[in-house]
Amino acid sequence: MRQPEFMCQFRVLEMNGGTVRGERPFATTLLQFHLPITQAGYANAQIDDCVGRRKAYPWRPGTQLTLRARFSHEANELVGTAGFGFWNAPFGDPTVPWPMLPQATWFFFGSPPNDLPLAQSEPGRGWFAATLDATTWRAISLIPLAPPVLLLNQFSSLRRKIWPWVQKKLQISFQPIAEPMTEWRDYQLNWRKIGCDFLVNGRLIHQTPFSPRGPLGFVCWMDNQYMVATANGRFRWGTLPIETSQWLEVENLKIEQF
Repeated sequence: MRQPEFMCQFRVLEMNGGTVRGERPFATTLLQFHLPITQAGYANAQIDDCVGRRKAYPWRPGTQLTLRARFSHEANELVGTAGFGFWNAPFGDPTVPWPMLPQATWFFFGSPPNDLPLAQSEPGRGWFAATLDATTWRAISLIPLAPPVLLLNQFSSLRRKIWPWVQKKLQISFQPIAEPMTEWRDYQLNWRKIGCDFLVNGRLIHQTPFSPRGPLGFVCWMDNQYMVATANGRFRWGTLPIETSQWLEVENLKIEQF
């Protein structure tokens, strides 16, 4: 594998008291994404390379992400969302403010009331590995069917039959991670042209044939946001109060192409 010269291209985003602690180059230092006690407003601590036109994002299939990480709290105490991986900043960005259909392959955490349309029989929240690509022609072909699909998904018996078909069209895969979040873990994501592999401490925890087409940007973050977007049509988002300061620590960050 070869390692691109990407370290100096990371952007740091810090909002409403959120801070990214660590010195460049990021791969050779301990990074801490810290959120203070926050009663209102959006707080974020983030690094990414999602700058400029989405078509110019730097990463495509044939990319491996490795890092070590731990969190200040376990999943039942952490607030908001956090994680690391690749996405296309679908809901807007300071440099690209208009939304688009989402693509992602990443390790993702979401606390209640987050509920994303991932799993069929359980809420789409917690600490998990996931993929999504809503930009393919198969996914776009679902748009005219959205009203009847949402209507039929109100009935659990029909949702069990319809949602797996929708998941395949959107290349959605979802695997909860059982390992403790507060202990150091080695995380690895192999994003291939056909499929993605997710490993924790060298153990394969999720393998899927789905692979977003890209190009995507790298992102590592912690914020106090939530989003509800369920298969039966519930949709809302907002921010959550943080009663105790929290953080995500990352080291040995490396992105390589193969």
